[in-house]
Amino acid sequence: MTIDDRFPVARPWLSDLEEHYLLDALRSGWISSQGPYLHRFENRFAERCGAAAAVATSNGTVALHLVLAAAGIGPGDEVVVPALTYVATANAVTYCGARPVFVDVLPESWCIDPEQVRAAIGPRTRAVIAVDLYGHPADYSALRQLCTQHGLLLVADAAESFGAEVDGRPTGGLADVSTFSFFGNKVITAGEGGCVTTSDPALAERMRLLRNQGMDPNRRYYFPVVGFNYRLTNLAAALLCAQLERADEIIRRRDRVVAAYERELVDPPLVWPQPVVPGVRRAPWMASFLVGPPGTDGLRDELARVLDRLGVETRPFFVPIPQLPPYAGAAEEQPVTLDLSRRGINLPTYAELTDVDVKVILERVRAALATLTAARVD
Repeated sequence: MTIDDRFPVARPWLSDLEEHYLLDALRSGWISSQGPYLHRFENRFAERCGAAAAVATSNGTVALHLVLAAAGIGPGDEVVVPALTYVATANAVTYCGARPVFVDVLPESWCIDPEQVRAAIGPRTRAVIAVDLYGHPADYSALRQLCTQHGLLLVADAAESFGAEVDGRPTGGLADVSTFSFFGNKVITAGEGGCVTTSDPALAERMRLLRNQGMDPNRRYYFPVVGFNYRLTNLAAALLCAQLERADEIIRRRDRVVAAYERELVDPPLVWPQPVVPGVRRAPWMASFLVGPPGTDGLRDELARVLDRLGVETRPFFVPIPQLPPYAGAAEEQPVTLDLSRRGINLPTYAELTDVDVKVILERVRAALATLTAARVD
């Protein structure tokens, strides 16, 4: 099997437009943390998300940390987060000296359970971070009601949900503040990069101050606070401007890939597609499936090993955060999180997959499932 026979789980789709903008930024000399592409990207991204402001950052993890730091969250505070998410969600809380409080997710959306959030709110709670897991937005209506009632900041970790909508409203404008990632496997990408969107002008101003080492914007080299170097470069912003202009086509192509998988993998009883709540337009970040019925353990990993031999790269769902050594013992097991983590798998999802490519991948998935079924019968 040659490298051409293999399908990676993710691949960016770059075009002549990205090259043109990148070379333009390079030749202008504005290659660092100032330049016209930065301003263009922030303005256009905020508009796309239905937010008043966008603050670009060097990656998605620091976007989360910047939000919490700007909100004044620190030692002694608690932040409620889902147990099933990428570790950066919890790490950002820990960077502030605060404590992440883990709660379970809903089986019908795989996102944080508002009732579990309600039960976790205590006197030290300052914020709730909802994660739009695998492109599906959380229940922001219920979460906003809870956060308003208790005076909490509602943060959307939308790293995986660019392009998603709830009742026609885009992610980026559904919470008090939202964070995005532009890592190489995301819907739009600059290799690295992140952004924060909000309609709170005071919070946006505070984030811009902290992003630039805390330097007073009206007095150079005067630092009234301790800040961070969380700036995005003009080069990365040039790539993102191009990606943003092409975003609708990128999303359309990725949607087609996910739809084909879900349409063709409805018969095998071993594979279950990602559920989508009514009113939600999921972002096509990763084609996500569950392997086996609830309670199954180990079958997903067997399928991944067979697919790897057949030239199809996959990735498992995230390990529950409370099972990771830095957070071990932080909470009791969350049953939905544990089950999804054991059964979840992502198939190759990127815009350049052709119909023929998808057909080949599906044939290999069916062959792998047949191999597993035969082995279990024997």
